[in-house]
Amino acid sequence: MIKEVIILAGGFGTRLQKVVADVPKPMAPVNGKPFLQYILDYCIQQGIESVVLSTGYKHEVIFSHFGTHYKSLQIQYAHEQEPLGTGGGIQLALQKCTDEHVVILNGDTFFEVDLQSLATHHITAQSEFSIAAKKMYNFNRYGIIQTKDNRITAFEEKRAVHEGIINAGVYIINREKFLAMQLPQKFSMEKEYMEKYFSSKHFYAFEFNGYFIDIGIPEDYEKVQLDFRNNY
Repeated sequence: MIKEVIILAGGFGTRLQKVVADVPKPMAPVNGKPFLQYILDYCIQQGIESVVLSTGYKHEVIFSHFGTHYKSLQIQYAHEQEPLGTGGGIQLALQKCTDEHVVILNGDTFFEVDLQSLATHHITAQSEFSIAAKKMYNFNRYGIIQTKDNRITAFEEKRAVHEGIINAGVYIINREKFLAMQLPQKFSMEKEYMEKYFSSKHFYAFEFNGYFIDIGIPEDYEKVQLDFRNNY
């Protein structure tokens, strides 16, 4: 059973500056609560016991709001003194984890995935790194994942497409195997791990059809206010 989650909560939110005050992107208010609070509530619903928040920009805003516990969750912090990239941030946060398999969530997206089901797929496939993928239609904001029998065969760049499955910002990783790679202190998880190693390692993508929102642009930030008011 998956019990540990890392949440990437260091985002600056450049595209949201016109509509959100000067706070880390995961702290953007949604109906009077930080977006991150909805993610933490989701973690509790999924049986998660411990969360590591990977923080950077304005980390003190997050710590002062949540501290070391939120409801039943224990919260630890992996603070980047300087930007380490998504990969470097994950590598730092994994050093605070103890479980063999750890879930990673983006702090600016919400994807309603059954995390225990994702873990079962991941472990059964003997995967080193797995992505919860989402089928999308008529989009150009996201790159596309190609798979064969769920094993990742290609990552395609962002372009206008009619249909495809995307990386929806929910991962599960084999902690020891990842840390044993001794990757650089600073690196991009997407470019310098996923795209670099998928052909030589066992990387998988499993499709889920739950609710998905990315608050990275003002239009979707406005949309999430209504969506969460009605459903969360």
